[in-house]
Amino acid sequence: MRPFSLGPLLISLAVSAATLPRTDVVSYDGFKVFRINTHGHPSAVKEKLSGISFEQWNDDVYKHLDILVSPDQVAPFEELGLDFTVMHENLKDSIVAESTPRSVWKRQVDDLSWYDSYHDYEDHIKYFEDLQQSFPNNSETISSGTSYEGRSLYGLHLWGAGGPGKPVVLYHGNVHAREWITSPVVEYITLQLVTGYTNGDNLVRSFLDNYDFYIIPIVNPDGFVYTQTNQRLWRKNRQPPPSGGDQSQIGRDINRNWEFGWDANPQGASTNPGSQTYKGESPSDAPETQGLDKLVRQLRDGPGIKLFIDWHSYGQYILSPFGYKETLYAPELGKWTKAAGIMSETIRDSSDERTTFTFGPSGAVLYPTTGAAPDHVYSIGRAEFSYTIELRDTGNFGFVLPPEYIRPTAEEQWEGQKALLSLLDEEFFDGEGPA
Repeated sequence: MRPFSLGPLLISLAVSAATLPRTDVVSYDGFKVFRINTHGHPSAVKEKLSGISFEQWNDDVYKHLDILVSPDQVAPFEELGLDFTVMHENLKDSIVAESTPRSVWKRQVDDLSWYDSYHDYEDHIKYFEDLQQSFPNNSETISSGTSYEGRSLYGLHLWGAGGPGKPVVLYHGNVHAREWITSPVVEYITLQLVTGYTNGDNLVRSFLDNYDFYIIPIVNPDGFVYTQTNQRLWRKNRQPPPSGGDQSQIGRDINRNWEFGWDANPQGASTNPGSQTYKGESPSDAPETQGLDKLVRQLRDGPGIKLFIDWHSYGQYILSPFGYKETLYAPELGKWTKAAGIMSETIRDSSDERTTFTFGPSGAVLYPTTGAAPDHVYSIGRAEFSYTIELRDTGNFGFVLPPEYIRPTAEEQWEGQKALLSLLDEEFFDGEGPA
């Protein structure tokens, strides 16, 4: 999800995160996150906020505005008299609670306590290794390249009867470093595919017998590690800025760095290396994007890509191309929207929580994004279906989603994926079947 550029905002946070050495840790002690009710007048609310330093967390601001405020700005904010609720009273406390293990994982593939807590990078690697070892005849470990700091973009390739080589389902998780919930959701889907096939589930067997799955749970490993050691709300990769510039402005936004549409809309990304949505000096100049794109092109030229999903948080959206232009609609938009609607209904009806997802073309529904993966994998990779899925929640917790929400979030997404995967070879709008 795209934040506003900090600019001069959040001075104490910006000093820690941007102008000091990367070894410095941002604690977020005393920082608060507020949800402001805009009453349908976001411009008027922003005008009142113009004298306050803050970081905006959401862009769907017609009804509400979520902002992170540093300790020295809390009193001036409260004096504005806005209609607000508190999402995080002290963000440090929420981060500490989020990171505290709730159970002990037994290092067994079928031990669902893995989904009771968040985990560090090395444990994620071990978890996928264990999944592969539990499914040795129908899987292999893969790497889609190497990060700037030398970490592998590891993953799994799964297949069913007849061996590999069928049309591909491709998943990317943890594109933006702070969106921790995405990795366990992708892992849970992988687990259900492996155990379902092994246990003879006919539906799961049909998925793996018809499609190969390429699953990369953490495509931004450097940023992800940095969120666990230094700055929980870090978003980009950890690549240095252009030479000659301010060398404290680290990182490129991997989801603004893909080749297709990279420079198509000035509102879709930033040219400022200090921005959270910095698109880089040139298309695919981030090593992570280079490796991911190489795999996309290999799959395109081989078995072909049936479905691509870029997993993100937060906001509860299912978004299809195009992102770079709000008024441009792909010929496939009808079937993408129908499939997204079925997926959304399935997720909503899968639990008493009735989690609801908004769906439609990305640029029109949410905001313009240039150099984004779903546009690229559709246009260059020729994926038949291409989506961004923004996971829970709609703003009670935002990026710092408590661990007790991991499992229900993963479970409802598996239900949604079962519905979507069942539609991939459907003849849409023929008056028969669900679509």
